[in-house]
Amino acid sequence: MSHASTAPTALLDVRDLVVRYGPVTAVDGVSFTVAAGETVGLYGPSGCGKSSTAHAVLRLRRPQSGRIWFDGTELTSLSERRLRPLRPRLQPVFQDPYGSLSPRRRIRDQLAEPLRVHGLRAPAAVPGRVAELLGLVGLEPSCGDRFPHELSGGQCQRAGIARALACEPRLIVLDEPVSALDPSLRAGIVNLLLDLQQDLGLGYLFICHDPVLVRHFCDRVLTMRGGRVSTGGWQSG
Repeated sequence: MSHASTAPTALLDVRDLVVRYGPVTAVDGVSFTVAAGETVGLYGPSGCGKSSTAHAVLRLRRPQSGRIWFDGTELTSLSERRLRPLRPRLQPVFQDPYGSLSPRRRIRDQLAEPLRVHGLRAPAAVPGRVAELLGLVGLEPSCGDRFPHELSGGQCQRAGIARALACEPRLIVLDEPVSALDPSLRAGIVNLLLDLQQDLGLGYLFICHDPVLVRHFCDRVLTMRGGRVSTGGWQSG
């Protein structure tokens, strides 16, 4: 990959990323791209730097060095105020479906919140959009009236995906989105994500430690070890 200073054409372009926690370097010079409609996997064992990379891409953690371009805009130097308009287009889905949702709020209210916060719908249109989001992820309308603990793990993860979709993103960072689920539920979530990508043209950065799953789900896979991307990744097909 060229590391010239010219603006990238990929939806996401990560160049020479470094993330440290005190004296520990969790991510050491990682570079990759994700195109619109493409799924790129970051594969490797626990502690290899996958989630730290994801958090830096989402700007949940500011990297020590390197550059991150999203949709033509460099994120690494932006203040939180200037990041705010971009955040709806770059959304996460986390590993723990229950921990990523508020236990004290009904699902419908959690789906409505990003619509109101980012002004994506007029107030009168919010309930209709919430119903649409529930349908997109295969949840019955009655699920909107429930709290997270009243849903199964698979239903709760679908609600988390719906919340990410509420902002009409271009890229979703999927951080081990099925590893906390019962094996019988994983295929349904994976198939849902594939269908959504096909219908909406989403780009995915997929964090995973399961080699079988990344081979099935990803267009390209980068293998991480010790904070670095090795040359031993693979490409599907």
